Amino acid sequence: MMSRSYTNLLDLAEGNFAALGPAGGGARRRSGSFGMKRMSRVMTVPGTLSELDGEDESEPAATNSVASDVPSSVSGERLLVVSNQLPIVARRRPDGRGWSFSWDDDSLLLQLRDGIPDEMEVLFVGGVRADIPLAEQDEVSQALYDRFRCVAVFLPESLHDRFYHSFCKRQLWPLFHYMLPFASSAPTATSSSSSSSSAPPAGNGRFDRGSWEAYVLANKFFFEKVVEVINPEDDYVWVHDYHLMALPTFLRRRFNRLRIGFFLHSPFPSSEIYRTLPVREEILKALLNCDLIGFHTFDYARHFLSCCSRMLGIEYQSKRGYIGLEYFGRTVGIKIMPVGIHMDQLQAVLCLPDRQWRVSELQQQFEGKTVLLGVDDMDIFKGINLKLLAFENMLRTHPKWQGRAVLVQIAKPVRGKGKDLEAIEAEIRESYNRINGEFGRSGYSPVVFIDRDVSSVEKSAYYTIAECVVVTAVRDGMNLTPYEYIVCRQGTPRLESSSEVTGPKKSMLVVSEFIGCSPSLSGAIRVNPWNVEATAEAMNEAISMSDQEKQLRHEKHYRYVSTHDVAYWSKSFIQDLERACKDHFRRTCWGIGLGFGFRVVALDPHFTKLNMDSIVMAYERSESRAIFLDYDGTLVPQTSINKTPSAEVLRIINTLCSDERNIVFIVSGRGRDKLGEWFSSCPKLGIAAEHGYFLRWSRDDEWQTCAQASDFGWMEMAEPVMNLYTESTDGSYIENKESALVWHHQDADPGFGSSQAKEMLDHLESVLANEPVSVKSGQYIVEVKPQGVSKGVIAENILISMKERGKQADFVLCIGDDRSDEDMFENIADVIKRGMVAPKTPLFACTVGQKPSKAKFYLDDTFEVATMLSALAEATDPEPMAGSTDELATSMSSIDIGGEQSQSRGRAFDGL
Repeated sequence: MMSRSYTNLLDLAEGNFAALGPAGGGARRRSGSFGMKRMSRVMTVPGTLSELDGEDESEPAATNSVASDVPSSVSGERLLVVSNQLPIVARRRPDGRGWSFSWDDDSLLLQLRDGIPDEMEVLFVGGVRADIPLAEQDEVSQALYDRFRCVAVFLPESLHDRFYHSFCKRQLWPLFHYMLPFASSAPTATSSSSSSSSAPPAGNGRFDRGSWEAYVLANKFFFEKVVEVINPEDDYVWVHDYHLMALPTFLRRRFNRLRIGFFLHSPFPSSEIYRTLPVREEILKALLNCDLIGFHTFDYARHFLSCCSRMLGIEYQSKRGYIGLEYFGRTVGIKIMPVGIHMDQLQAVLCLPDRQWRVSELQQQFEGKTVLLGVDDMDIFKGINLKLLAFENMLRTHPKWQGRAVLVQIAKPVRGKGKDLEAIEAEIRESYNRINGEFGRSGYSPVVFIDRDVSSVEKSAYYTIAECVVVTAVRDGMNLTPYEYIVCRQGTPRLESSSEVTGPKKSMLVVSEFIGCSPSLSGAIRVNPWNVEATAEAMNEAISMSDQEKQLRHEKHYRYVSTHDVAYWSKSFIQDLERACKDHFRRTCWGIGLGFGFRVVALDPHFTKLNMDSIVMAYERSESRAIFLDYDGTLVPQTSINKTPSAEVLRIINTLCSDERNIVFIVSGRGRDKLGEWFSSCPKLGIAAEHGYFLRWSRDDEWQTCAQASDFGWMEMAEPVMNLYTESTDGSYIENKESALVWHHQDADPGFGSSQAKEMLDHLESVLANEPVSVKSGQYIVEVKPQGVSKGVIAENILISMKERGKQADFVLCIGDDRSDEDMFENIADVIKRGMVAPKTPLFACTVGQKPSKAKFYLDDTFEVATMLSALAEATDPEPMAGSTDELATSMSSIDIGGEQSQSRGRAFDGL
């Protein structure tokens, strides 16, 4: 039976999750809040939800987050670091009674504290890497919080298996490493940090809806723990890695102004790979609820931005070195910063006596040999076998290295096993046995393979004696092995007099171009690990290079690694997070949408919903009114198949036009013939077509044209250029207007269409440089039109003409929904400032939809526009209109097929 598809996060949040069975919710309350009483909630804003446990999440979240609904209980800023696992090592006491805990010094999450300001307290929220019995979870939680400021998250075992093994490791991890689930059983990511000793459940490598539901519910568990300790007005939340990509939506829905950062420690795949994920848009929208999203490399960030463009239609902007995505009035920052190593910790290891003894031992073992070193997890993506094949090729093509070169390969074993790992281990075993059999001799083994846990002391000793480190991973998020090698080769001042450090410091690196650290290592030899011959030549080049060249490259690498350590990384991220959140409390924030469609709309505090009573009162007091109405998206939904105005809209407009005090204009980019046909039943309606190039004051008047433009010879120059791009861009087309040419690419490939539009814009500007035209780009269009033609100019001219006719406006209403209407809002406001209308004339500039705008008012959709105009029409004609508001709603619903517009009809319209 097909698993039920939950399109709304809120179902899962309430635990309505039959697929998980009774284990899903039974343990939730018992393993709860480590003895801490939940902070009480208060309602500080009308409509803001109060107590978390009792909130009705079946209602759309559309509340104004003017202030936090959680009272401040902690002074000063704090950082909540949320990750799948805490930086804690848990061990059962020898007597079996209780647990002992210690910091995991190798954990990146613990090390990042070095870059956090001393006055900022750091709390950790995450799972525990041990199977803690249910009866002990409360005691463990309290101990971890009291001693380490760690908030433990415990997931029921069945939920954890579905969340971690089935979705994170069977589906997200392979996909993010560019592996598509073609087979019925996809490779499973294995990790020594797995907190479950049980094997992952057998399952399908392809997308499984039940696993996705478990992923969302697990993120809800993490959210509940964050809520228990959060102080949303002061705290920052830093979420780590792909396990918790749904968490930002929960946090943003609960606290609209919470400062949220996210860092992805794995690769982010190209859009061609990512688009195969059935929940691709849900994850993208969840991440966009953050304020800052971090990646190791520009490639990973570029892939994410491409996905946002192709799947959500959101384009990024780069300004003063910062990349941002404009998302409903909020700017979501994109941070590109590879993580570094912990210098002090590694240098402390270098000074240990055991390590110096081990270095001496290894120097004797490999005396007279040139050592190449590989340090990798036993992982299908680490390319260990490709490295062995390349080394074999080097020995064969450069026989001088036979008997002299040794490849030491440390392969860290993993806890889990699977068919994919067994197969790769068999390949590796076969390869190094073959190499040792062919090139080995008494006292010489070309490949030394170490498949056991190696301590940091021993690993640093191998780094010290290695002439070159080789990393051939076919896909990896960061990989800090080269950084560790560089620091170990540099040594410390304390070792300067040691016999192990003689002469100038030098090192060499052969690294895969598919790992995150590759762009940072400009002196390394970058290779495509799939090209075995080229990798073999790179190995030979690295160990044959002169000492002087090795020294220069080492100095360059060490200078970068020592200054860009983990403290620098975390400090830089927090600084950018603070910058990204600087406007949080200056703007009005509204949460709208359901499930993963939830987002916060950030608006200017003076941007409010148009109040019915206010506009009707001003309308009734006025004697000379100017009303400007856009067409598409204002009177008719953009998504409507039938673009003709409804009978009710025509009736409203005719009623408004029947009042001699009213001048009503449709101001649209559409052609005059089509508009004239649609509004032929409105004799007193004025129409400004093609953004005002054509104008008539009523149906019986002649069309006037813009006096500035009379020569259209430029069309013969522009159209061939547009045709050229149309032929090479599938899905694009040219719209020929009487006064303009418009190239549309909304149906083309998003990336290619955008690229072609930018190139066309430059091409046309060059070709038409001496012509009296303007070339502008808009949403999925490039338009060439006469200079001085815009909605703003024509609205200004109409108001001036009204004054010249002795009907100076004392009431102005202007409604539109897109960028071209912003000119109208701006120009009309300027006209009023210049005194071209009556003193103290009220201006009701209104945009359709809650979005950043130069207008001061908004209405949610075309239905509300029609409702408002109907109210004005009734004020014009005291007798009830033939089309009542109910009839209008019925009519509008027949042409409105937009998703959220239909939802908004169920809400009361302000003032009605």
